[in-house]
Amino acid sequence: MPASPGPAAPALTHLDPSGAARMVDVSGKEVTARSAVAAAEVHTTPEVLAALRRDGLPKGDALATARLAGIMGAKRTPDLIPLCHPITLHSVAVTLTPHDTGVAITATTRTADRTGVEMEALTAVATAGLALIDMIKALDPAATLDAVRVLRKDGGATGPWTRP
Repeated sequence: MPASPGPAAPALTHLDPSGAARMVDVSGKEVTARSAVAAAEVHTTPEVLAALRRDGLPKGDALATARLAGIMGAKRTPDLIPLCHPITLHSVAVTLTPHDTGVAITATTRTADRTGVEMEALTAVATAGLALIDMIKALDPAATLDAVRVLRKDGGATGPWTRP
């Protein structure tokens, strides 16, 4: 007996019927409260982590600089990601937490709009991570930005989603 086809794959909304990229028309959607949380990791050396903990980097307070860069990045998302809608961000919170092998970065974005804020949260953690690498590259040119991902989102027609 042949396998059942299973549930249909969701349509790719950023493609028109011919397969060309397009900006989705959200004008008919309801304005709802929406939020997203994204995370990333910067992996670096124990020496850099010690310097971060004591605010001993030559360029200054790397964690504060990266936090501000993440907030600024979230606000510039539609300038960086071609098909993102410009939306009003009501809140962007970025945290950077040093741990044994690097720095955990988390961003939470919130709005009341017709489209979600996942890309803004992702852009925030990526920008914060890149800024942190810029601040530490003299001490660790091999530092990496890894595991950029959405952890959860809420709002809109699809409702809540949490990374399994």
